[in-house]
Order: sequence, then C-alpha cells, then structure tokens
Amino acid sequence: MVSIFDLLEEYIKSGRIKLNTHKFHETYTVHDPCNYVRKSQISFGDNYGELSRWIAQQCIDPSLYREMCEDYMNNLCCGAGGGAWAMPYDEERLAYGKMKADQIRDTGAEIVIAPCHNCRDQIMKGLPAEVKKGKMDMGNYKETLYLWELVSLCLDFEPWSEAEIEAGHAERDAQFERDGVELEEEE
Repeated sequence: MVSIFDLLEEYIKSGRIKLNTHKFHETYTVHDPCNYVRKSQISFGDNYGELSRWIAQQCIDPSLYREMCEDYMNNLCCGAGGGAWAMPYDEERLAYGKMKADQIRDTGAEIVIAPCHNCRDQIMKGLPAEVKKGKMDMGNYKETLYLWELVSLCLDFEPWSEAEIEAGHAERDAQFERDGVELEEEE
C-alpha cells in the first residue's frame, strides 16, 4: 500500500506530473492532521508533516508559505478528528477549533491546506460558521483545500509527442499481457 503523500512525491519528482506554480497567488499554510503526523509517527515511525509542506510548495510559490507551528509534531488538533466531526460533540469540537482558528489567523494565510477529510470539513465549514456568528476570528482565511486537490488544481498538462504516445501504448500492452487482459477488436 502506498500513501497519497508518497505517490504525489514520486509523481512530482519523476516528472510524471508537472505543476504550474503560478495558479495561486494567495498566502497559504499547512494544517498537520493528527492521524498523518503525530499518530503516524507513533505507529509507523514516520509522518507526513514535512512532505505535506514540500508538496504544497511545489504547487504554490514557497515565498507565500506561512508556517502555522514551528514544530509540526506539536501543531494543534483541529478538533474534528477521531470522528468528532460526525458526532454530537459540537461544543467540544468547536472549543478545540477556536484554538485552530486563532492559529490560522496568526499566520495571516488565506488558504489552508488540510490533507485530512475531517480536518478539511472542520476548517472549511465548522470554523467559518462560528466566524459568522462572531465567536471566532480566522483573519485573512478564504478557503481550505485538500492536499491532492491543490495538486490537481495546479496540474500543467502538455500534449504528448508521438514517441510518448507510442511508449504509453507499449507500456499498456505489456501490462495487459502480464495481467492476461484480452481486448476485443473494434470493427
């Protein structure tokens, strides 16, 4: 099994995907999800804190990056992890969320990159709802993006040359043969 973080890193470094770093001009920060950073470090001896930042900085000019926490291993939980987003614990979830909102405000960032779906929902939906009620302040915040979503928005598509098309067909045919796939001929 390969994580989306490792796969994106491989695709970017190998040149399999090309990214346009000029699609976004806003300041941005990266939220460190508990599961992908702290729990991953404890459980597997590795985490995706640095890699999340590296991937984001391949998509948006690194000079626009604003660090949320000097040590990503000690970054604050958004409050929605462990299923809290879907559970009836709004008061507790939003109490943690206020600390995250303050942290986002203090970065001055307009975009928050959140690799986790619970974190994304909390930062994109839960916290702004409280901002509208006057209970929180997120500063310059405008939007939250998944890490993979950011990458997809920054993809730079270039047409393939004839040689690349032929190589792709050859690779496909070899895979089909290896996997025993037989396609019917079209008439």
